[in-house]
Amino acid sequence: MALRNIVKEGDPILRKKCREVTEVNDHIRMILDDMLETMYESEGVGIAAPQVGILRRMFIVDIGDGPIELINPEIVEQSGLQEDEEACLSVPGVAGVVKRPTYVKIKGLNRFGEEVEYEGRDFKAKAFCHEYDHLDGILFIDKATSTRTMDMDLDDDFEK
Repeated sequence: MALRNIVKEGDPILRKKCREVTEVNDHIRMILDDMLETMYESEGVGIAAPQVGILRRMFIVDIGDGPIELINPEIVEQSGLQEDEEACLSVPGVAGVVKRPTYVKIKGLNRFGEEVEYEGRDFKAKAFCHEYDHLDGILFIDKATSTRTMDMDLDDDFEK
């Protein structure tokens, strides 16, 4: 595993639509391992491939109950509405209020190429949607109804 640089807002890669993963192999698993290590090192709860410079449809979410890796994810069901503050590893120092579904069902492939399906409510639903947006070149600031600058010296309790 290796730490990767996190791509920051302003880099055009974050605005591109990612391509599907056509084969789940050792190279893809290595990228997932690197993404996981990078996410944990940066104290994030989610990371998408374009955030480490890779235009492939895959992301990881871990809101404290273990990592969920999804390759070629697809949101198959969503309901409800929540409005909450978000932040992002690729947009450091900024938080914004975003409307997201309170419930999401998402399917995709795991690191072994097997079909998997997950349900997320509240914070997990928000994390799934946030990372999914990255795969289509969308940042949370594009959907935010308001934004603010965060004091990076404080221990704010925000999604990174």
